[in-house]
Order: sequence, then C-alpha cells, then structure tokens
Amino acid sequence: MINKHVMAADKKEYYTAKELAEKLSLNVMTIYRYIDAGKLKAYKIGKEFRIGHAEFERFMSKAKTK
Repeated sequence: MINKHVMAADKKEYYTAKELAEKLSLNVMTIYRYIDAGKLKAYKIGKEFRIGHAEFERFMSKAKTK
C-alpha cells in the first residue's frame, strides 16, 4: 500500500520555469515565451516564475493533439 504522504510529496504544488523546461525537454526561454504570450499563467516571486500544478495540467491538456 502506498503511503498518502509519499504520494503528496511526489506531486509538486508549483514548478519553476527551469523545472518545467527540464520536464518537457524544452529550453527555459520557451517557457518564458509561453508565459509572456499568456499561454502559461505564472506567478513572479522575486526573480523567478512559479507555475502551479493545476495550470501545468491545463496547459498540457490544451497542447494535446486529437
């Protein structure tokens, strides 16, 4: 049986632009362009952008091909 706390730790609440770029095998500038174009909503905290897990899931569902 999987521990609920372990599962919760695997699911990040927020990603940095660099983490998403690595996860999607993209250049980090591509993530910044998506944010700038409004395709990906992010929070700017200090000098870094944070993208919520739910926003990432929404973005990926729109990118899905038919």
